[in-house]
Amino acid sequence: MSMLCSLISSFKQAHSLAMESLSPKLLASFTILIMATAATLVSVTAAVPPSLEGQAGALLAWKATLNNESQQALQSWANMSAPCNWRGIRCGMDKVQQQPVIVNISLPGMRLRGKLESLDFSALRTLTSLDLSHNELAGSIPWSIEVLVELHALLLQSNQIRGSIPPSLANLTKLRILELSNNQISSEIPRQIGNMSNLVTLNLSVNHLTGPIPPEIGHLEQLSILDLFDNNLSGSIPSSVGDLTKLTILYLDQNHLSGHIPPELGYLGNLEALALSNNTITGSIPRDLCNLTKLTTLYLWRSKLSGHIPPELGYLVNLEELSLQKNTLLGSIPNSLRNLTKLRILYLYTNKLSGYIPQQIGHLINLEELDLSENNLSGSIPNSLGDLKKLIVLNLFKNQISGKVPQEIGNLINLVNLDMSSNNLFGPLPSGLCAGGQLQRFVAMKNNLVGPLPTSLLICKSLVRVRLEQNQLEGDISKMGSYPNIVYIDISSNKLYGQLSHRWGECYKLTMLRASNNNINGAIPPSIGRLSRLRVFDVSSNKLDGEIPPEIGNLLALFNLSLGNNFLWGTIPHEVGFLTNLEYLDLSSNNLSGSIQGSIEHCCKLRFLKLSHNRLNGSIPIELGMLGNLQALLDLSDNSFKDKIPSQLGSLRMLEALNLSKNALNGSIPSSFLSLVSLLSIDMSYNQLEGSVPQNRFFEEAPIEWFLHNSKLCGVVKGLPACQITQSHGQDKKSKLFLLAIIPSVIFIILITAIVRILQCKRKKSNERSQIELQQTNLFAIWNFDGEDVYEKIMDATENFSDTHCIGIGGNGSVYRAQLPTGEIFAVKKIHAIEDSETFNREIDALLHIRHCNIAKLFGYCSAPRGRFLVYEYMDRGSLASYLKSEGVHL
Repeated sequence: MSMLCSLISSFKQAHSLAMESLSPKLLASFTILIMATAATLVSVTAAVPPSLEGQAGALLAWKATLNNESQQALQSWANMSAPCNWRGIRCGMDKVQQQPVIVNISLPGMRLRGKLESLDFSALRTLTSLDLSHNELAGSIPWSIEVLVELHALLLQSNQIRGSIPPSLANLTKLRILELSNNQISSEIPRQIGNMSNLVTLNLSVNHLTGPIPPEIGHLEQLSILDLFDNNLSGSIPSSVGDLTKLTILYLDQNHLSGHIPPELGYLGNLEALALSNNTITGSIPRDLCNLTKLTTLYLWRSKLSGHIPPELGYLVNLEELSLQKNTLLGSIPNSLRNLTKLRILYLYTNKLSGYIPQQIGHLINLEELDLSENNLSGSIPNSLGDLKKLIVLNLFKNQISGKVPQEIGNLINLVNLDMSSNNLFGPLPSGLCAGGQLQRFVAMKNNLVGPLPTSLLICKSLVRVRLEQNQLEGDISKMGSYPNIVYIDISSNKLYGQLSHRWGECYKLTMLRASNNNINGAIPPSIGRLSRLRVFDVSSNKLDGEIPPEIGNLLALFNLSLGNNFLWGTIPHEVGFLTNLEYLDLSSNNLSGSIQGSIEHCCKLRFLKLSHNRLNGSIPIELGMLGNLQALLDLSDNSFKDKIPSQLGSLRMLEALNLSKNALNGSIPSSFLSLVSLLSIDMSYNQLEGSVPQNRFFEEAPIEWFLHNSKLCGVVKGLPACQITQSHGQDKKSKLFLLAIIPSVIFIILITAIVRILQCKRKKSNERSQIELQQTNLFAIWNFDGEDVYEKIMDATENFSDTHCIGIGGNGSVYRAQLPTGEIFAVKKIHAIEDSETFNREIDALLHIRHCNIAKLFGYCSAPRGRFLVYEYMDRGSLASYLKSEGVHL
């Protein structure tokens, strides 16, 4: 740099002198010469490689940005003067300066955590290889990486790099290997990538790349491996890919590519592996692919390919794996495939293939996996399959294959997986099944197979999964159970008989045991309780007898317990309550008795509970209302449950079906049932229920059959009698009516009492005042009757003072005999018109002061607008009028 500065200073001096002495034309030429020379000097200076110490400093600066664990992994990065001895660093001699420089950094799988941007690439221009793969580097690929012009290999796969692929990366024209797979890069593939003409390997797989595959990729004529697997690339496959004639591997699978398979791919004569699967590619398989005679792997599965399988595929004699599954391919399996004698894997499943399985398939003697399932294949299974001695997997399920299972299948001693289910096969199973002791998965369900289970199968200890349900198999199963590896077995819906062996308790890996709908007898072995992983135990619809073993309570993982439709007796063991993961319980149609209290109500996850058709008795436990997950069914029908229906059942808000019919339940249907908002059906028939059915839309629309044979039931259900508003409406209604009646009465009595007390107080004061006034000859205090009442009675008794009741006439009035309804008799003197009330008052005052034994007692008087009269004691021995007249007393 100092030399450059001195040169520039010299040029400045020379330019100054030239300005003074040279002509303008010569001056211009001289100026251009100076600039060119300066540019050359700058270029030469830039090409000078950095010093080893400078490179070491740049690496130490990057190390300082890494986390502590990463720095510990790079402990050897310390001596700045000897970086060539550091871990992962290799040095070489610079050809120009003949001094050591760093040419290779290789730190794969060291779990380095930091950012790529923190590395000063300008100090590492001498690098030919950079391998930081399988670490935890984040950030993005910096544009400055373009300075690594000597780089041949850039390996950054399996990190956490984000962002885009910088177009500047295309300036690394010497690059032969570019590995960026298994990151989180999310950009499009830059078109400039076509400039990297020396690339041999381009692996951008397992990222988030979008957009189309650039046609410029066809310029990479040296490319041998192109892997764009598992991205989000779209658009069609560019035909320019056909120009990459040196390609050996082309992986474009698991993207969003569309369009047809370009026939130009047929030009890739060196191609050994082609994977276009899991896209939305349409059209047929091009016949041009038959030119790819070096092809060992062809993956075209899970697209939208249609048409026939080209017979020309039979020319691909080096093919080892052919996967065409999950398309819509039609037609038959070409006989030409028999030429693919190196084939190890043939997957044609889930298409629309028809016709027979070709007999020639037996020529594929190296075949290990053959899957023709889920097609429309017919005819019989060719016995030539028995020649495929290396066969490990044979799947023929869900076709229309008929006939017998060839005995030759028993010769496949390496067979691990055999699935022939859902066909029309009949006849017995091959006698040699599992003869090689390798069979793990055997599925032949939903056929018409008959005969006994082969002895070789009964003792096959390698079995892991067995499904033989829905056949016509028969024979004794008492020897079954010695399967140390078995996880799942279903032999239901056959004609098998015998007993459940205690050896089933040794199948410690078993999660599912189904043997329902057979003729199995005997007791349930207590050893079943050892199966701690068992999730489903279904032996319903057999001839099992005896009691339910309490060891059932040890099956803590049990999800489904189905023992219905047998001859089991005794009580339900309380240990069933330990099954806290149980969701499905069916003990129906047995001879079980006793109470269910203290057991089932603890199975808090139950969704389905069926205990019908037994001899269970006692009350329905109120705790059943706590089984809040009950949804599909609660069926206690056809038992001997008694007493009232617990109102707590109204808490089962998820319940869809409730059956309590054919019991001895009494009382009313609880009003809490109005809360059963998910209910679709309810059966209360054949009980002794009474009272009103709850009233809501569900019950109003319910059929009468749900409530038949409950003689005292009434309500809104069509066919039931209407309810009468009587005491028979239930205790709740009685209580409400009683309260409605008594509360107002009590309030009325309290008010009346208060009023009477107030009146008594007033009357007491009035009486005291009257006594005083009587002593002062106050005439108005004599009358102490209810005036209005006595007046009316006297008017009635005298018939409004009729002459028929008159017993005497005086100067001032007439006297009448009045007999009241009480039987009392009075003499009433009706006073003739008097001028004023004072005269009437004086007469009363005079009468009050008379004290004589012959004078009739005055009871009272009345002064009203309709007339005035006096009420005396009635005396039979004389006329009150005559007496008064003779005494000369004037009123």
